[in-house]
Amino acid sequence: MAKSFTWSHKELEIKEGLKPESNHFQYFFVVSKGGEKKCNYCVWIDDDHLNHFSASRSFEEIISSHREEWTRRVREKIEQGDFRNLVWRFGRAGQQEISLEDMEKQLKPD
Repeated sequence: MAKSFTWSHKELEIKEGLKPESNHFQYFFVVSKGGEKKCNYCVWIDDDHLNHFSASRSFEEIISSHREEWTRRVREKIEQGDFRNLVWRFGRAGQQEISLEDMEKQLKPD
């Protein structure tokens, strides 16, 4: 299981790590201030796209090689004051930024 990390930026605390017990690649950044959650950013890699990030499809390897890039992106969002709950999804359609609320609507059956 991948390590979780905690760091701070602009008086905010960011906790990051894989979604516990998930069989899919979902890596979360939870942004809080004073113990109160402000937002989530999530990196979601579709199962059929994992081999583009790691030939062995290793979650650990993917995190190791891309964590710095994702952390930089989180800092940029904080600098912009963008505290929407976002998913950065990687799949057949390429890279997409989707609000978590819209993502949940797409995944719920009608």
